[in-house]
Amino acid sequence: MFPRHVLNYQTDHLQNMYTDVIVVGCGIAGLYTALEASKRAKVVLISKKGLQDSNTRWAQGGIAAVTAQNDSPALHRQDTMLAGAGICTYEAVDVLVHEGPQRLQELISYGTQFDKDSNGEYELTREGAHSERRILHAQGDATGAEIVRALAKKAAETANITLLEEHFAIDILTQQGECVGVLALKPDGEMFVIRSHATILATGGAGQLYRYTTNPEIATGDGVAMAYRAGAEVKDMEFIQFHPTALCYPDAPRFLISEAVRGEGAYLRNSFGERFMDKYHPQQELAPRDIVARAIVSEMEKTKSTFVYLDITHESEELIKHRFPTIYEFCLAYGLDMVADWIPVAPACHYMMGGVKTDLHGETNVPRLFACGEASCTGVHGANRLASNSLSEAIVFGHRIVERLRSLPPVMQSVSLSESSLYTGKSFNLKKMRLQLQKILLRKVGVKREAKGLQEALQELESMQAILSTHTIKREAFELKNLLTTAILTTRAALARTESRGGHYRVDYPELNEEKWHKHITQSINSGLQEESETLYVME
Repeated sequence: MFPRHVLNYQTDHLQNMYTDVIVVGCGIAGLYTALEASKRAKVVLISKKGLQDSNTRWAQGGIAAVTAQNDSPALHRQDTMLAGAGICTYEAVDVLVHEGPQRLQELISYGTQFDKDSNGEYELTREGAHSERRILHAQGDATGAEIVRALAKKAAETANITLLEEHFAIDILTQQGECVGVLALKPDGEMFVIRSHATILATGGAGQLYRYTTNPEIATGDGVAMAYRAGAEVKDMEFIQFHPTALCYPDAPRFLISEAVRGEGAYLRNSFGERFMDKYHPQQELAPRDIVARAIVSEMEKTKSTFVYLDITHESEELIKHRFPTIYEFCLAYGLDMVADWIPVAPACHYMMGGVKTDLHGETNVPRLFACGEASCTGVHGANRLASNSLSEAIVFGHRIVERLRSLPPVMQSVSLSESSLYTGKSFNLKKMRLQLQKILLRKVGVKREAKGLQEALQELESMQAILSTHTIKREAFELKNLLTTAILTTRAALARTESRGGHYRVDYPELNEEKWHKHITQSINSGLQEESETLYVME
Protein backbone atom coordinates (compact mmCIF):
# COMPACT_ATOMS: atom_id res chain seq x y z
CA MET A 1 0.00 0.00 0.00
CA PHE A 2 1.43 3.35 -1.04
CA PRO A 3 1.21 6.27 1.42
CA ARG A 4 -0.56 9.38 0.14
CA HIS A 5 2.38 11.60 1.05
CA VAL A 6 6.07 11.04 1.63
CA LEU A 7 6.26 12.65 5.10
CA ASN A 8 4.23 14.30 7.86
CA TYR A 9 3.38 17.95 7.45
CA GLN A 10 0.92 20.59 8.50
CA THR A 11 0.68 23.66 6.30
CA ASP A 12 -0.25 26.01 9.18
CA HIS A 13 3.31 25.76 10.42
CA LEU A 14 4.96 26.41 7.06
CA GLN A 15 5.71 29.51 5.04
CA ASN A 16 3.12 30.02 2.28
CA MET A 17 3.73 31.45 -1.18
CA TYR A 18 0.99 32.31 -3.68
CA THR A 19 1.00 32.33 -7.49
CA ASP A 20 -1.29 31.74 -10.46
CA VAL A 21 0.59 28.82 -12.00
CA ILE A 22 3.26 26.43 -10.72
CA VAL A 23 5.48 24.67 -13.26
CA VAL A 24 7.67 21.87 -11.90
CA GLY A 25 10.62 21.10 -14.19
CA CYS A 26 12.97 23.07 -16.42
CA GLY A 27 13.32 21.06 -19.61
CA ILE A 28 11.65 22.11 -22.85
CA ALA A 29 8.19 21.26 -21.47
CA GLY A 30 8.62 23.30 -18.29
CA LEU A 31 10.41 26.29 -19.79
CA TYR A 32 8.17 26.64 -22.84
CA THR A 33 4.94 26.20 -20.86
CA ALA A 34 6.10 28.67 -18.21
CA LEU A 35 6.89 31.25 -20.89
CA GLU A 36 3.51 30.77 -22.58
CA ALA A 37 1.63 30.94 -19.26
CA SER A 38 3.56 34.05 -18.17
CA LYS A 39 1.95 36.08 -20.93
CA ARG A 40 -1.23 36.25 -18.82
CA ALA A 41 -0.33 34.92 -15.38
CA LYS A 42 2.23 34.90 -12.57
CA VAL A 43 4.33 31.74 -12.77
CA VAL A 44 6.60 30.00 -10.27
CA LEU A 45 9.06 27.70 -12.05
CA ILE A 46 10.62 25.05 -9.80
CA SER A 47 13.88 23.39 -10.84
CA LYS A 48 15.47 20.80 -8.57
CA LYS A 49 18.85 21.75 -10.00
CA GLY A 50 19.83 24.62 -12.29
CA LEU A 51 17.93 25.72 -15.39
CA GLN A 52 20.47 23.96 -17.59
CA ASP A 53 19.97 20.56 -15.93
CA SER A 54 17.31 18.50 -17.71
CA ASN A 55 16.86 15.62 -20.14
CA THR A 56 16.22 18.15 -22.91
CA ARG A 57 19.74 19.46 -22.64
CA TRP A 58 21.08 16.08 -23.77
CA ALA A 59 18.71 15.66 -26.74
CA GLN A 60 20.94 15.30 -29.78
CA GLY A 61 18.85 14.30 -32.77
CA GLY A 62 16.45 17.21 -33.03
CA ILE A 63 12.77 18.11 -33.21
CA ALA A 64 10.30 16.58 -35.66
CA ALA A 65 7.85 18.83 -37.50
CA VAL A 66 6.55 19.11 -41.04
CA THR A 67 8.28 21.99 -42.81
CA ALA A 68 9.32 20.55 -46.21
CA GLN A 69 7.11 20.78 -49.31
CA ASN A 70 7.39 17.05 -50.02
CA ASP A 71 6.28 16.20 -46.46
CA SER A 72 2.82 16.35 -44.89
CA PRO A 73 1.06 15.99 -41.53
CA ALA A 74 -0.53 12.81 -42.88
CA LEU A 75 2.88 11.23 -43.48
CA HIS A 76 4.16 12.33 -40.06
CA ARG A 77 1.01 10.90 -38.49
CA GLN A 78 1.43 7.60 -40.32
CA ASP A 79 5.06 7.27 -39.22
CA THR A 80 4.15 8.04 -35.61
CA MET A 81 1.27 5.54 -35.59
CA LEU A 82 3.35 2.78 -37.13
CA ALA A 83 6.19 3.27 -34.65
CA GLY A 84 3.67 3.27 -31.78
CA ALA A 85 2.74 -0.36 -32.54
CA GLY A 86 -1.01 0.09 -32.74
CA ILE A 87 -1.93 1.87 -29.53
CA CYS A 88 -1.24 5.52 -30.23
CA THR A 89 -4.25 7.73 -29.53
CA TYR A 90 -5.19 8.94 -33.01
CA GLU A 91 -6.59 12.30 -31.88
CA ALA A 92 -3.43 13.10 -29.91
CA VAL A 93 -1.17 12.24 -32.84
CA ASP A 94 -3.33 14.35 -35.14
CA VAL A 95 -2.94 17.30 -32.78
CA LEU A 96 0.84 16.80 -32.70
CA VAL A 97 1.43 16.67 -36.44
CA HIS A 98 -0.87 19.57 -37.30
CA GLU A 99 0.10 21.96 -34.50
CA GLY A 100 3.81 21.11 -34.33
CA PRO A 101 4.97 23.41 -37.16
CA GLN A 102 3.37 26.50 -35.59
CA ARG A 103 4.81 25.71 -32.15
CA LEU A 104 8.21 25.27 -33.79
CA GLN A 105 8.00 28.83 -35.06
CA GLU A 106 7.37 29.97 -31.48
CA LEU A 107 10.53 28.18 -30.35
CA ILE A 108 12.38 30.12 -33.01
CA SER A 109 10.76 33.37 -31.86
CA TYR A 110 12.05 32.65 -28.34
CA GLY A 111 15.58 32.62 -29.74
CA THR A 112 16.30 29.01 -30.71
CA GLN A 113 18.73 28.91 -33.63
CA PHE A 114 18.38 25.81 -35.79
CA ASP A 115 21.02 24.88 -38.37
CA LYS A 116 20.65 26.21 -41.91
CA ASP A 117 22.30 25.27 -45.20
CA SER A 118 24.27 27.56 -47.52
CA ASN A 119 20.99 28.79 -49.06
CA GLY A 120 19.61 29.87 -45.71
CA GLU A 121 17.10 27.00 -45.56
CA TYR A 122 16.76 24.84 -42.46
CA GLU A 123 18.78 21.63 -42.69
CA LEU A 124 16.44 18.68 -42.38
CA THR A 125 17.63 15.21 -41.42
CA ARG A 126 15.97 11.82 -41.31
CA GLU A 127 15.90 9.43 -38.38
CA GLY A 128 14.76 5.87 -37.79
CA ALA A 129 11.14 5.07 -38.85
CA HIS A 130 10.62 8.52 -40.44
CA SER A 131 9.62 8.34 -44.11
CA GLU A 132 10.87 11.88 -44.85
CA ARG A 133 13.55 14.32 -43.76
CA ARG A 134 11.70 16.41 -41.15
CA ILE A 135 14.12 16.72 -38.23
CA LEU A 136 15.45 20.20 -37.42
CA HIS A 137 18.67 20.27 -35.43
CA ALA A 138 21.01 22.79 -33.86
CA GLN A 139 24.81 22.91 -33.75
CA GLY A 140 24.84 19.53 -35.47
CA ASP A 141 23.95 17.28 -32.56
CA ALA A 142 23.32 19.73 -29.71
CA THR A 143 19.67 20.54 -30.37
CA GLY A 144 18.48 20.11 -26.81
CA ALA A 145 21.24 22.28 -25.40
CA GLU A 146 20.40 25.08 -27.83
CA ILE A 147 16.68 24.94 -27.03
CA VAL A 148 17.35 25.03 -23.28
CA ARG A 149 19.82 27.90 -23.75
CA ALA A 150 17.27 30.02 -25.60
CA LEU A 151 14.28 29.25 -23.37
CA ALA A 152 16.22 29.55 -20.09
CA LYS A 153 17.57 32.94 -21.16
CA LYS A 154 14.07 34.15 -22.02
CA ALA A 155 12.62 32.78 -18.76
CA ALA A 156 15.29 34.54 -16.69
CA GLU A 157 14.37 37.82 -18.40
CA THR A 158 10.60 37.43 -17.92
CA ALA A 159 9.16 39.48 -15.05
CA ASN A 160 6.13 37.23 -14.58
CA ILE A 161 8.30 34.15 -13.93
CA THR A 162 9.79 33.53 -10.48
CA LEU A 163 12.63 31.02 -10.78
CA LEU A 164 13.24 28.67 -7.85
CA GLU A 165 16.43 26.82 -8.74
CA GLU A 166 17.81 24.08 -6.47
CA HIS A 167 14.30 23.59 -5.03
CA PHE A 168 12.52 20.24 -4.84
CA ALA A 169 8.78 19.65 -5.22
CA ILE A 170 7.93 17.02 -2.62
CA ASP A 171 4.20 16.45 -3.00
CA ILE A 172 1.04 17.69 -4.67
CA LEU A 173 -1.36 19.38 -2.23
CA THR A 174 -5.01 18.52 -2.73
CA GLN A 175 -8.22 19.75 -1.13
CA GLN A 176 -11.43 17.75 -1.68
CA GLY A 177 -9.73 16.00 -4.60
CA GLU A 178 -8.60 19.21 -6.32
CA CYS A 179 -4.98 20.28 -6.71
CA VAL A 180 -4.23 23.50 -4.81
CA GLY A 181 -0.42 23.64 -4.97
CA VAL A 182 2.74 21.83 -3.92
CA LEU A 183 4.83 21.17 -0.85
CA ALA A 184 8.40 22.16 -1.66
CA LEU A 185 11.90 21.98 -0.19
CA LYS A 186 14.36 24.88 -0.17
CA PRO A 187 18.11 24.33 -0.72
CA ASP A 188 18.68 24.77 3.02
CA GLY A 189 16.23 21.96 3.86
CA GLU A 190 13.31 24.17 4.94
CA MET A 191 9.88 23.09 3.69
CA PHE A 192 7.29 25.58 2.43
CA VAL A 193 3.99 25.62 0.58
CA ILE A 194 3.23 27.13 -2.82
CA ARG A 195 -0.49 27.59 -3.46
CA SER A 196 -1.70 28.05 -7.01
CA HIS A 197 -4.58 28.26 -9.45
CA ALA A 198 -3.01 25.40 -11.48
CA THR A 199 0.01 23.10 -11.22
CA ILE A 200 1.88 21.68 -14.21
CA LEU A 201 4.22 18.71 -13.85
CA ALA A 202 7.03 18.85 -16.42
CA THR A 203 9.50 16.76 -14.45
CA GLY A 204 10.80 14.55 -17.27
CA GLY A 205 11.31 10.81 -17.21
CA ALA A 206 12.63 8.05 -15.00
CA GLY A 207 15.85 6.85 -16.64
CA GLN A 208 17.47 6.38 -13.23
CA LEU A 209 15.29 3.29 -12.80
CA TYR A 210 18.04 1.50 -14.71
CA ARG A 211 21.73 0.98 -14.11
CA TYR A 212 22.49 2.02 -17.67
CA THR A 213 20.70 5.09 -18.99
CA THR A 214 21.26 8.05 -21.27
CA ASN A 215 19.37 10.25 -18.78
CA PRO A 216 21.01 12.53 -16.20
CA GLU A 217 20.95 11.86 -12.44
CA ILE A 218 17.82 13.99 -11.97
CA ALA A 219 15.54 11.66 -14.01
CA THR A 220 13.92 9.95 -11.03
CA GLY A 221 10.23 9.75 -11.96
CA ASP A 222 9.24 12.52 -9.55
CA GLY A 223 6.20 13.74 -11.49
CA VAL A 224 4.70 10.28 -11.99
CA ALA A 225 5.12 9.37 -8.32
CA MET A 226 3.79 12.71 -7.02
CA ALA A 227 0.77 12.60 -9.31
CA TYR A 228 0.05 8.97 -8.40
CA ARG A 229 0.11 9.78 -4.68
CA ALA A 230 -2.27 12.66 -5.32
CA GLY A 231 -4.82 10.36 -6.99
CA ALA A 232 -3.96 10.91 -10.65
CA GLU A 233 -4.08 8.00 -13.08
CA VAL A 234 -0.87 6.82 -14.71
CA LYS A 235 -0.92 5.02 -18.04
CA ASP A 236 1.28 2.79 -20.26
CA MET A 237 3.99 2.40 -17.62
CA GLU A 238 5.20 -0.90 -19.10
CA PHE A 239 6.48 0.82 -22.23
CA ILE A 240 10.09 1.85 -21.69
CA GLN A 241 12.23 2.86 -24.65
CA PHE A 242 15.78 1.60 -24.64
CA HIS A 243 17.90 3.61 -27.02
CA PRO A 244 19.74 1.10 -29.21
CA THR A 245 23.06 2.91 -29.36
CA ALA A 246 24.60 4.23 -26.16
CA LEU A 247 28.38 4.26 -25.91
CA CYS A 248 29.63 1.08 -24.21
CA TYR A 249 33.30 1.58 -23.43
CA PRO A 250 35.48 1.15 -20.31
CA ASP A 251 35.39 4.17 -17.96
CA ALA A 252 33.00 6.09 -20.25
CA PRO A 253 29.39 6.92 -19.27
CA ARG A 254 26.52 5.53 -21.36
CA PHE A 255 26.65 8.53 -23.64
CA LEU A 256 23.92 8.70 -26.28
CA ILE A 257 25.02 8.09 -29.86
CA SER A 258 22.18 9.78 -31.73
CA GLU A 259 19.69 8.02 -33.99
CA ALA A 260 20.76 10.58 -36.56
CA VAL A 261 24.11 8.78 -36.96
CA ARG A 262 22.23 5.83 -38.43
CA GLY A 263 20.04 8.31 -40.29
CA GLU A 264 23.17 9.56 -42.04
CA GLY A 265 24.16 6.04 -43.12
CA ALA A 266 25.95 4.30 -40.20
CA TYR A 267 25.92 0.48 -40.09
CA LEU A 268 25.46 -1.80 -37.10
CA ARG A 269 27.94 -4.69 -36.90
CA ASN A 270 28.20 -7.49 -34.38
CA SER A 271 31.44 -8.34 -32.58
CA PHE A 272 32.51 -10.42 -35.61
CA GLY A 273 32.18 -7.35 -37.82
CA GLU A 274 29.05 -8.61 -39.61
CA ARG A 275 26.09 -6.39 -40.47
CA PHE A 276 22.95 -7.98 -39.05
CA MET A 277 19.91 -5.68 -39.19
CA ASP A 278 18.67 -7.17 -42.49
CA LYS A 279 17.81 -10.33 -40.49
CA TYR A 280 15.45 -8.36 -38.23
CA HIS A 281 13.64 -5.69 -40.26
CA PRO A 282 13.37 -4.47 -43.88
CA GLN A 283 14.30 -0.93 -42.79
CA GLN A 284 17.52 -2.34 -41.35
CA GLU A 285 19.35 0.33 -39.28
CA LEU A 286 16.39 2.70 -39.69
CA ALA A 287 13.85 0.35 -38.09
CA PRO A 288 11.92 1.56 -35.02
CA ARG A 289 13.99 1.82 -31.87
CA ASP A 290 12.42 -1.11 -30.03
CA ILE A 291 13.21 -3.46 -32.93
CA VAL A 292 16.79 -2.22 -33.23
CA ALA A 293 17.36 -2.51 -29.47
CA ARG A 294 16.12 -6.11 -29.37
CA ALA A 295 18.14 -7.00 -32.45
CA ILE A 296 21.28 -5.68 -30.78
CA VAL A 297 20.57 -7.64 -27.59
CA SER A 298 20.00 -10.79 -29.66
CA GLU A 299 23.32 -10.32 -31.47
CA MET A 300 25.09 -9.69 -28.18
CA GLU A 301 23.65 -12.96 -26.83
CA LYS A 302 24.60 -14.91 -29.97
CA THR A 303 28.17 -13.60 -29.99
CA LYS A 304 28.57 -13.60 -26.20
CA SER A 305 29.54 -9.94 -26.30
CA THR A 306 28.54 -6.93 -24.20
CA PHE A 307 28.27 -4.61 -27.21
CA VAL A 308 27.94 -4.27 -30.97
CA TYR A 309 29.63 -1.72 -33.22
CA LEU A 310 28.30 1.40 -34.91
CA ASP A 311 30.27 2.01 -38.09
CA ILE A 312 30.17 5.31 -39.98
CA THR A 313 33.75 5.16 -41.23
CA HIS A 314 32.54 4.89 -44.85
CA GLU A 315 31.18 8.45 -44.67
CA SER A 316 33.38 11.51 -45.14
CA GLU A 317 35.30 13.10 -42.30
CA GLU A 318 33.68 16.42 -43.23
CA LEU A 319 30.15 15.04 -42.81
CA ILE A 320 30.93 13.34 -39.51
CA LYS A 321 32.52 16.40 -37.93
CA HIS A 322 29.87 18.79 -39.27
CA ARG A 323 26.81 16.75 -38.29
CA PHE A 324 28.07 15.22 -35.05
CA PRO A 325 30.59 17.56 -33.45
CA THR A 326 29.51 16.79 -29.86
CA ILE A 327 29.51 13.02 -30.34
CA TYR A 328 32.80 13.16 -32.26
CA GLU A 329 34.57 15.13 -29.53
CA PHE A 330 33.11 13.02 -26.73
CA CYS A 331 34.24 9.76 -28.34
CA LEU A 332 37.65 11.26 -29.12
CA ALA A 333 38.11 12.09 -25.44
CA TYR A 334 38.02 8.34 -24.78
CA GLY A 335 40.36 7.44 -27.64
CA LEU A 336 37.69 6.61 -30.21
CA ASP A 337 37.76 8.37 -33.59
CA MET A 338 34.41 8.12 -35.41
CA VAL A 339 36.15 8.83 -38.71
CA ALA A 340 38.34 5.72 -38.42
CA ASP A 341 36.98 3.55 -35.60
CA TRP A 342 33.88 1.47 -35.09
CA ILE A 343 32.14 2.70 -31.94
CA PRO A 344 31.10 0.07 -29.36
CA VAL A 345 27.45 0.56 -28.37
CA ALA A 346 24.69 -1.19 -26.42
CA PRO A 347 21.09 -0.34 -25.51
CA ALA A 348 20.40 1.88 -22.49
CA CYS A 349 17.20 3.20 -20.92
CA HIS A 350 16.27 6.36 -22.75
CA TYR A 351 12.60 7.34 -22.59
CA MET A 352 9.37 6.57 -20.75
CA MET A 353 6.38 6.32 -23.12
CA GLY A 354 3.96 6.08 -20.21
CA GLY A 355 3.35 8.64 -17.52
CA VAL A 356 0.60 10.71 -15.95
CA LYS A 357 -2.53 10.22 -18.01
CA THR A 358 -3.82 13.46 -19.54
CA ASP A 359 -6.48 14.61 -21.96
CA LEU A 360 -5.76 16.58 -25.13
CA HIS A 361 -5.22 19.73 -23.04
CA GLY A 362 -2.77 18.14 -20.63
CA GLU A 363 -5.18 17.89 -17.69
CA THR A 364 -5.22 14.87 -15.39
CA ASN A 365 -8.23 13.38 -13.61
CA VAL A 366 -7.24 15.54 -10.60
CA PRO A 367 -8.72 18.98 -11.35
CA ARG A 368 -6.13 21.78 -11.79
CA LEU A 369 -3.27 19.26 -12.05
CA PHE A 370 -1.63 19.08 -15.48
CA ALA A 371 1.30 17.14 -16.92
CA CYS A 372 3.47 17.87 -19.93
CA GLY A 373 6.45 16.35 -21.72
CA GLU A 374 7.93 12.99 -20.77
CA ALA A 375 6.18 12.97 -17.39
CA SER A 376 2.82 12.86 -19.19
CA CYS A 377 1.05 10.24 -21.25
CA THR A 378 -0.95 12.01 -23.95
CA GLY A 379 -1.22 8.87 -26.08
CA VAL A 380 1.03 10.28 -28.82
CA HIS A 381 3.80 7.70 -28.44
CA GLY A 382 1.79 4.52 -28.01
CA ALA A 383 4.08 1.60 -27.27
CA ASN A 384 7.16 3.13 -28.88
CA ARG A 385 8.07 6.79 -29.40
CA LEU A 386 9.06 7.88 -32.88
CA ALA A 387 12.46 9.58 -32.84
CA SER A 388 12.43 13.36 -32.20
CA ASN A 389 8.69 13.49 -31.44
CA SER A 390 9.33 14.14 -27.75
CA LEU A 391 10.40 17.77 -28.13
CA SER A 392 7.45 18.42 -30.46
CA GLU A 393 5.00 16.85 -28.00
CA ALA A 394 6.28 19.04 -25.17
CA ILE A 395 5.59 22.33 -26.92
CA VAL A 396 2.35 21.29 -28.62
CA PHE A 397 0.70 20.11 -25.43
CA GLY A 398 2.36 22.80 -23.31
CA HIS A 399 0.58 25.35 -25.49
CA ARG A 400 -2.72 23.47 -25.11
CA ILE A 401 -2.35 23.45 -21.32
CA VAL A 402 -2.04 27.23 -21.32
CA GLU A 403 -5.18 27.47 -23.49
CA ARG A 404 -7.04 25.34 -20.93
CA LEU A 405 -5.83 27.50 -18.02
CA ARG A 406 -7.80 30.44 -19.40
CA SER A 407 -11.09 28.61 -18.88
CA LEU A 408 -10.45 27.31 -15.34
CA PRO A 409 -13.05 28.48 -12.77
CA PRO A 410 -11.86 30.35 -9.65
CA VAL A 411 -9.96 28.22 -7.15
CA MET A 412 -11.77 27.13 -3.99
CA GLN A 413 -10.96 28.86 -0.69
CA SER A 414 -7.86 27.25 0.81
CA VAL A 415 -7.92 25.77 4.26
CA SER A 416 -5.31 24.15 6.49
CA LEU A 417 -3.86 20.97 5.02
CA SER A 418 -2.20 18.23 6.99
CA GLU A 419 -1.05 14.64 6.60
CA SER A 420 -0.34 12.21 9.38
CA SER A 421 0.93 8.66 9.15
CA LEU A 422 2.93 6.26 11.23
CA TYR A 423 6.55 6.39 10.17
CA THR A 424 9.32 3.94 10.93
CA GLY A 425 12.42 5.14 12.67
CA LYS A 426 14.63 2.81 10.64
CA SER A 427 17.51 4.33 8.68
CA PHE A 428 18.49 3.21 5.19
CA ASN A 429 21.58 3.35 2.99
CA LEU A 430 20.05 5.41 0.19
CA LYS A 431 22.84 4.89 -2.35
CA LYS A 432 22.88 1.14 -1.79
CA MET A 433 19.09 0.89 -2.14
CA ARG A 434 19.09 2.97 -5.32
CA LEU A 435 21.72 0.71 -6.87
CA GLN A 436 19.78 -2.38 -5.76
CA LEU A 437 16.63 -1.03 -7.43
CA GLN A 438 18.50 -0.25 -10.65
CA LYS A 439 19.96 -3.74 -10.82
CA ILE A 440 16.55 -5.35 -10.30
CA LEU A 441 15.06 -3.34 -13.17
CA LEU A 442 18.06 -3.95 -15.47
CA ARG A 443 18.04 -7.72 -14.97
CA LYS A 444 14.33 -8.44 -14.80
CA VAL A 445 12.39 -5.52 -16.32
CA GLY A 446 14.72 -4.66 -19.19
CA VAL A 447 14.70 -5.04 -22.97
CA LYS A 448 13.49 -8.67 -22.68
CA ARG A 449 11.06 -9.74 -19.96
CA GLU A 450 9.29 -12.88 -18.78
CA ALA A 451 6.81 -13.78 -16.03
CA LYS A 452 9.23 -15.39 -13.59
CA GLY A 453 11.65 -12.47 -13.63
CA LEU A 454 8.87 -9.88 -13.42
CA GLN A 455 7.27 -11.65 -10.45
CA GLU A 456 10.64 -11.83 -8.70
CA ALA A 457 11.29 -8.16 -9.45
CA LEU A 458 7.90 -7.13 -8.05
CA GLN A 459 8.48 -9.10 -4.84
CA GLU A 460 11.96 -7.60 -4.40
CA LEU A 461 10.72 -4.08 -5.04
CA GLU A 462 7.75 -4.44 -2.71
CA SER A 463 10.10 -5.72 0.02
CA MET A 464 11.83 -2.31 -0.19
CA GLN A 465 8.63 -0.37 0.56
CA ALA A 466 9.59 0.33 4.16
CA ILE A 467 11.60 3.27 2.79
CA LEU A 468 8.29 4.88 1.77
CA SER A 469 7.34 5.30 5.43
CA THR A 470 10.52 7.02 6.64
CA HIS A 471 10.46 10.64 7.77
CA THR A 472 13.66 11.89 6.16
CA ILE A 473 13.84 15.42 4.76
CA LYS A 474 16.53 14.74 2.16
CA ARG A 475 16.21 15.17 -1.58
CA GLU A 476 17.99 11.82 -2.11
CA ALA A 477 15.37 10.06 0.04
CA PHE A 478 12.47 11.69 -1.82
CA GLU A 479 14.04 10.70 -5.14
CA LEU A 480 14.46 7.09 -4.01
CA LYS A 481 10.82 6.97 -2.87
CA ASN A 482 9.74 8.30 -6.26
CA LEU A 483 11.95 5.81 -8.09
CA LEU A 484 10.58 2.91 -6.06
CA THR A 485 6.98 3.98 -6.69
CA THR A 486 7.65 4.32 -10.43
CA ALA A 487 9.51 0.99 -10.52
CA ILE A 488 6.61 -0.87 -8.92
CA LEU A 489 4.09 0.74 -11.30
CA THR A 490 6.27 -0.20 -14.28
CA THR A 491 6.76 -3.79 -13.14
CA ARG A 492 3.09 -4.36 -12.33
CA ALA A 493 2.06 -3.18 -15.78
CA ALA A 494 4.78 -5.25 -17.48
CA LEU A 495 3.61 -8.36 -15.64
CA ALA A 496 -0.02 -7.71 -16.55
CA ARG A 497 0.52 -7.22 -20.30
CA THR A 498 0.87 -10.76 -21.61
CA GLU A 499 2.01 -9.91 -25.14
CA SER A 500 4.90 -8.15 -26.89
CA ARG A 501 4.32 -4.66 -28.25
CA GLY A 502 6.72 -1.79 -28.88
CA GLY A 503 8.96 -1.09 -25.90
CA HIS A 504 7.49 -4.05 -23.96
CA TYR A 505 8.83 -7.44 -25.04
CA ARG A 506 7.83 -10.67 -23.30
CA VAL A 507 9.97 -13.70 -24.10
CA ASP A 508 7.10 -15.90 -22.87
CA TYR A 509 4.54 -14.00 -24.98
CA PRO A 510 6.56 -12.96 -28.05
CA GLU A 511 3.59 -12.17 -30.31
CA LEU A 512 1.28 -9.19 -30.58
CA ASN A 513 -2.18 -10.03 -29.21
CA GLU A 514 -4.63 -7.56 -30.74
CA GLU A 515 -7.72 -9.40 -29.55
CA LYS A 516 -6.68 -9.22 -25.90
CA TRP A 517 -4.35 -6.23 -25.68
CA HIS A 518 -5.44 -3.56 -28.15
CA LYS A 519 -5.89 -1.39 -25.07
CA HIS A 520 -4.01 0.50 -22.34
CA ILE A 521 -3.20 -0.26 -18.73
CA THR A 522 -3.95 2.48 -16.22
CA GLN A 523 -3.14 2.52 -12.52
CA SER A 524 -4.25 4.75 -9.68
CA ILE A 525 -3.84 4.78 -5.92
CA ASN A 526 -7.65 4.74 -5.64
CA SER A 527 -8.61 1.91 -8.02
CA GLY A 528 -5.42 -0.06 -8.64
CA LEU A 529 -4.58 -1.54 -12.06
CA GLN A 530 -7.22 -1.31 -14.78
CA GLU A 531 -7.43 -2.28 -18.43
CA GLU A 532 -8.65 0.69 -20.44
CA SER A 533 -10.41 -0.08 -23.71
CA GLU A 534 -10.54 3.38 -25.27
CA THR A 535 -11.30 3.62 -28.97
CA LEU A 536 -8.01 3.07 -30.73
CA TYR A 537 -7.19 3.62 -34.36
CA VAL A 538 -6.39 0.43 -36.28
CA MET A 539 -3.70 0.78 -38.94
CA GLU A 540 -4.80 -0.60 -42.30
